[in-house]
Amino acid sequence: MSDSPSPLADPHLVFDPVSGEAPRDIVILGSTGSIGTQAIDLVRSHPDRFRVTALSAAGGRVGLLAEQARQLRVKTVAVAREDAVPALREALQGQYAAGEPLPEILAGPDAATQLAASACHTVLNGITGSIGLAPTLAALEAGRTLALANKESLIVGGPLVKAIAKPGQIIPVDSEHAALFQALAAGTRADVRKLVVTASGGPFRGRTKADLVNVTPEDALAHPTWAMGPVITINSATLVNKGLEVIEAHLLYDIPFDRIEVVVHPQSYVHSMVEFTDGSTLAQATPPDMRGPIAIGIGWPERIPDAAPAFDWTKASSWEFFPLDNDAFPSVGLARHVGELAGTAPAVFNAANEECVDAFLKGALPFNGIMETVTEVVAEHGTPAAGTSLTVADVLEAETWARARARELAGKATAEARA
Repeated sequence: MSDSPSPLADPHLVFDPVSGEAPRDIVILGSTGSIGTQAIDLVRSHPDRFRVTALSAAGGRVGLLAEQARQLRVKTVAVAREDAVPALREALQGQYAAGEPLPEILAGPDAATQLAASACHTVLNGITGSIGLAPTLAALEAGRTLALANKESLIVGGPLVKAIAKPGQIIPVDSEHAALFQALAAGTRADVRKLVVTASGGPFRGRTKADLVNVTPEDALAHPTWAMGPVITINSATLVNKGLEVIEAHLLYDIPFDRIEVVVHPQSYVHSMVEFTDGSTLAQATPPDMRGPIAIGIGWPERIPDAAPAFDWTKASSWEFFPLDNDAFPSVGLARHVGELAGTAPAVFNAANEECVDAFLKGALPFNGIMETVTEVVAEHGTPAAGTSLTVADVLEAETWARARARELAGKATAEARA
């Protein structure tokens, strides 16, 4: 375990009720996605606690973005796609009354990064993909509290993020890491024997590698528990998301990889567990609902009443746990490998996976071909430079190479399959 200060907020802080304080100003990045829309529902249910000052989105759902802007009366909206600005302006004009001032519009690939550094208390980074790295760094450099749902920014730029994050500045929003965060309050870091990250098993739990040969994108998108975006849902089907979460847990909690386990828990009631040196295991459990982790992220150190549903203990229920099938789902083992390599290896893993998921969704790569291709790209990348010398330029260069190579290999696989 590292002796360096953890960038996480201290889970031992006492929960004090809000009393007479102004609402907490929040910027939401990725507002039209799954995390963003649920965060907005939570904020609108607690207007005395939260006030959203700015929203960002990719630009594909400008109607929803305009509606969110009006509901929340934000000062600024941002879209990554500059060509979406005319449609966004028209949508805003349709939402606001005649003569009512419209929010400022920012556009372009750096728009979310600008918002991340704007005046606020907390930045919720709900962007999907490694494009969330620059906003993550901007929020931290500006001294904002970072509610981090964008795991990829920590995966690809771990040393960069940890180098600038002050103690207590990052609060995890992933259900698994929010669970670990809370369970760790029961002891000191020295008391921790292992972290246990739970996985639902996705739509293909119990299937062998041979069973997965002919699964379709529609099959893989039918997650049994969670409603998420397509990339995250496919990552759940391959269990790449668990591999990323293992790397993230290592970076957040400074626990060695050999003390971080993954266990399959189909019900998704227990979101993760901490095993302590005295043999005790603390589990954080709620019905599957991301509003709970989001509430921890934007409300810490206070609990938000009724943020998510609780269990009805008057009803019988069964909770099951199974070991991970590493043959059918090799992604977790590969993620451990790249996490231990550090440097640009996690960025290569993540970028290659994003390209392969895209190819799979387009019908250009079979399901098992996702991890086969990612494994080949990682192997070709080899051993990266030491993580301590990592730069943003290194990450971008490695990602560019990995994406190009993954597309090349996926195209080759498609051509061979059609031959």
